[in-house]
Amino acid sequence: MQAVRRCSACAKRAAGGLVQNQEVSLLQRRGAACIHYLSTSEKRRSGVQKPGEMTNPTHISLASQVEDLSHNSLIRRAASVLTDSSSSFLSQATLALTDALTDYSKAVHSRIIFQKRYLASVGKMSPSEEESLQRAISGWRSEAAERLNECKHYDSTWIKAVNLSKMAAEAAYSSGAHQASILVQTNIQVAQSQVEEARKLSSEADKKLAETKVEEIQRMAEYSAFLEGSEEHEVHEAYLRED
Repeated sequence: MQAVRRCSACAKRAAGGLVQNQEVSLLQRRGAACIHYLSTSEKRRSGVQKPGEMTNPTHISLASQVEDLSHNSLIRRAASVLTDSSSSFLSQATLALTDALTDYSKAVHSRIIFQKRYLASVGKMSPSEEESLQRAISGWRSEAAERLNECKHYDSTWIKAVNLSKMAAEAAYSSGAHQASILVQTNIQVAQSQVEEARKLSSEADKKLAETKVEEIQRMAEYSAFLEGSEEHEVHEAYLRED
């Protein structure tokens, strides 16, 4: 009976020892895992990485974001925004100026048409027809003057837009945004070409108007001479009749 009890006690102690051995083994494995984790974390912080180890993609994304937010990158982005804004300003100013120049040219040509019609009909029109043509000429003269004032106003705005675009192009180039700088320089060249063409048309209209004014002076001088000759002829005939 005592032998059985001793065997039971031995079995309990043996079982207790087994449990303790298992707990110690589990603690050892956990400790080893913790040491490996800490070692790996320290290596990542120090930049040391063994061959074959995988890099966390989250770390790469964060690093690229930090790089994108550098001062140079932000300056390039701001310079690109500046070139976009200046190009938009230049585009609108160019459109306004070219439209004003085109409208001015049309008004001048319309005035020339009615003025030539009037000169060709001097002395042959009824009073109402003459008044109608004079009113049309006066209307187109006022229209041309109004369009010319618009041209002067938009020309000043356009020059400012060109200068601003040039400064934006220089700023973009110096900041490293070369593509944006090239683009705004191209826009400046296109705008200058469009305005030059519109100014050429308005200049031709002014030239034709000047020629028409010379023609008007000559025609009115001829008509006045004709009237004076007619009056002298009538006076002479009256004098002869009296004789």
